[in-house]
Amino acid sequence: MENTDTKIEDPQTLDQWTRVLCEQEMAIFSNTAHNIYSSIDKQKGAMELASIILQDPNLTAKLLKVSNSVHYNPSNQKMNTISRAIVILGSNIVRELTIACSFFESIISPENKQRANKEIGHAIHAAVQAKEIAIHCNDVSPEEVFIAALLNNIGAISFWCFGGDQCRYIAGLLNSGQYTHEQAEEKVLGFTLNDLGKNLSKAWNLGGLIEEAIISPDSSNIRPQIVHLANEIATSVDNGWDSEKMDECLIKIEQITGEDSSNIVSRLKDNAESAVKIACNFGAHDASQFIKTDSPVETPIEPSIEVIDKKEILLQILQDIAQHLSGNINLNLLLEMVIEGIHRGLSMDRTILCILSKDKKTLDEKLALGWAKPLNDQRKIKFDISSIPANLFFKAITSKSGLWAQPSKDEVLFTPSVINHIGKSECFLIPIHSDNKPIGMIYCDRSTHNQPLTEEDFSTAKHFSQQAVIGLALYKIKKS
Repeated sequence: MENTDTKIEDPQTLDQWTRVLCEQEMAIFSNTAHNIYSSIDKQKGAMELASIILQDPNLTAKLLKVSNSVHYNPSNQKMNTISRAIVILGSNIVRELTIACSFFESIISPENKQRANKEIGHAIHAAVQAKEIAIHCNDVSPEEVFIAALLNNIGAISFWCFGGDQCRYIAGLLNSGQYTHEQAEEKVLGFTLNDLGKNLSKAWNLGGLIEEAIISPDSSNIRPQIVHLANEIATSVDNGWDSEKMDECLIKIEQITGEDSSNIVSRLKDNAESAVKIACNFGAHDASQFIKTDSPVETPIEPSIEVIDKKEILLQILQDIAQHLSGNINLNLLLEMVIEGIHRGLSMDRTILCILSKDKKTLDEKLALGWAKPLNDQRKIKFDISSIPANLFFKAITSKSGLWAQPSKDEVLFTPSVINHIGKSECFLIPIHSDNKPIGMIYCDRSTHNQPLTEEDFSTAKHFSQQAVIGLALYKIKKS
């Protein structure tokens, strides 16, 4: 690929298009996908997954909305935090949902035209059909099949969302009726959108079933076959449920699942209706109109602006914490909920839980939200504690109930080492005690948006921190 330091305004080659989509148009998805699949490779735990999701407030809100939908939460167990969603749904499902939500966050915009929304609608319909077929094949991870089908045409979806003039050129050739999709793409671009999908899959390190289904469409393995069969179903519906193409799909489903075709048709129709609702849950209201159903589906009206009530978030997370404290305590989960409550409920830009090192010279990152780190930088944040002269972190860790630091009033505490780590921002630093001894600290600020902190914010942050202290004490009692 070419030098990555220059921005490409008018991509022409396959490599240029791959780079523009990865680095310019869908950079947030690129980063999320890399972090998610990196966490799988390194077998990191639920806390790492929660941290990846919580870095993006929009992604967090969308994931919780989808997680609480009837499709994913039929038991209606309310999930107010990412941590609780992981407990109820499981890490694998939340991980796959995160990829889906991040993908839609990257591509859905008011500028998407008919062709883009048609591609998105097709992808969602195929994904729902694929998951249901996988379930009837006793697949070990139907959610993985769902995501593989959703992203199977990722080249086409990405291109039609961001292709500009070249989209119009290809659309013109297709409308003439003289070119197939592949011929029109080759003529305008010099490559097919399937080629673009293969490149994107590699660039985003999607791997696994996603990449296998894209790169090896004729694979003899059952799971890629399900993905491609689901795409055939979503395409064949346009010709009618009684069409010859659909009959061919039914035969294939019978062969894979061993079911009778008379039961299959009604289920496929139900799946199509579910796909419309799922598309709306993902925010793809316009795309949902391109999913053909046997009967009209009532869909929710798209909200113009979703108002988030911070006080409601605080109350809900505190309720989750209280419920957790009354049962078997998982310390990691408890700490995640405490940090999520402070970060989301108080609209903090940066929040971090640090643990005091054995030599008591540093505070080492346990969970950090909002801290900008270069891609692939896996180093943990460390705050140096200095008693001579006393710096901000020493003052905080030795305080009884916490410190509300303001650079204008506490300038002496903002030593060069402190400034190097956090800058000069108004912040809260609250120690975490166990047996009346400091074992860690919670730090938070609004350094990005520079919004002022208040007495109410400080009191709330201390209240959440106290929940961690209570949890530690109860955990020790129950273990003794």
